[in-house]
Amino acid sequence: MPDIEFTTSAGTTPGYLAVPESGRGPATIVLQEWWGLDDHIRGICDRFAAEGFFALAPDLFRGETTTEPSEAEQKMMALSMDQVEKDMCGAADHLASQEGVEGSGIGSVGFCLGGGLSIWAAATCPRITAAVTYYYVMPHGKPDFSKIKGPVLGHFGTADEFIPVEAAKQLESELREAGVDVTFYLYEGNGHAFFNDTNRLGTYDPQAAEISWQRTVSFLRDALA
Repeated sequence: MPDIEFTTSAGTTPGYLAVPESGRGPATIVLQEWWGLDDHIRGICDRFAAEGFFALAPDLFRGETTTEPSEAEQKMMALSMDQVEKDMCGAADHLASQEGVEGSGIGSVGFCLGGGLSIWAAATCPRITAAVTYYYVMPHGKPDFSKIKGPVLGHFGTADEFIPVEAAKQLESELREAGVDVTFYLYEGNGHAFFNDTNRLGTYDPQAAEISWQRTVSFLRDALA
């Protein structure tokens, strides 16, 4: 069953786990948008499994999803970062304990809210050694970037109304100044959530989504080898 519960330092957390057919491969946690652990995020886990990865998405909203932006924002703002850290680090620990998981560490990939959390996980979870952020949103401050232990890959649209290019470039320079190996890609003319083929903004771009996906998969394969 892909729906699981895994142990954290604070108890248990629900999540969705996709496993590669071979039963062997690198592993990454997948962090949700502010809509919750919905079918889109589950689908991304399945796509990672098809690429040979173990992929676990912790359910940060504990079974709740929404399609209403105002409700999504409320849920995001109500998150306890202390709890989220335990969920993320516990997910990485759970993956590391799975038979067949290979590689030097665990990856982290996130979108929107999850994009910010992916970088947060890299700074706070000992096992996370490579992080990918899609159109980063960080509602609760920033972690100590100097604690990030591996490379960071970022994907941002130049027409993103939520994350201006200046904000992406500022984040890139802050990470670099903290000693992080960082590579950010800007996707010309693309808006927020361009990767999400179910997004309600009408900004999905299949070409940019595919290019960014290939970059993400190859980055994680290399970084976790």
